[in-house]
Amino acid sequence: MTLTNQAIQTALQGNWQEAITMNKSLIAENPEDIDALNRLALAYTITGKIKEAKSTYQKVIRIDALNPIALRNLKKIKENKFDLNPKTSNTCINNKFLEEPGKTKVVELVNIAQPKIVESLRTGQFLELSIKRLKIFALEGTQYIGVLPDDIARRLIKFIKGGCKYEAYVKSSNQHKVTVFIKEIKKSTKYHDQPSFTSITDSPLVLEKIEKIKGHKEEHEEKEEDESYSEEEVRE
Repeated sequence: MTLTNQAIQTALQGNWQEAITMNKSLIAENPEDIDALNRLALAYTITGKIKEAKSTYQKVIRIDALNPIALRNLKKIKENKFDLNPKTSNTCINNKFLEEPGKTKVVELVNIAQPKIVESLRTGQFLELSIKRLKIFALEGTQYIGVLPDDIARRLIKFIKGGCKYEAYVKSSNQHKVTVFIKEIKKSTKYHDQPSFTSITDSPLVLEKIEKIKGHKEEHEEKEEDESYSEEEVRE
């Protein structure tokens, strides 16, 4: 596992001191690593080092003046709106500290595995994303966990086949629900100007028009598949 992945997992697990150490190492290698700087700043904030957090976010702004994460969190620091209660802060930031418009998304899996399997999952656990037919399966090693929703899967399959890469981590789980945090880690030149994930506020009419234009070309290539897949299909 790369140092970047380790830094992500330590933050997902709420290990903020270790997150500070790892992100500092990443920044030493690349002082303009905006993702690492934002993670470091949040770790500083959660551990009460507000001065260091503010300074780190300001470094991000000097590199990227319109960075939405740094701008938003600097505003929160100024207005003293960060929740620093250790009992609630981890839940609050699991989504926000990695939030990058168009590059990350929290997704609820469908057709999840049996409760005894799901219950063994832990926050921050890495899951492999595997394409099969027109679906994307989430696996823990060879163990089936669930499937991404069809609309997200169709979009990511196009990007993955075009050279983009993604990673997924367990955000939360219980007997009946598994949510994962998906992060774009590589964007291909072909799709450099297209976001991996669109906002839920995108106009349905606009998206529908785009899908119709692209869909005509693909209709004759792909037949409708059965919506339901079992765990055994992963191993075919």
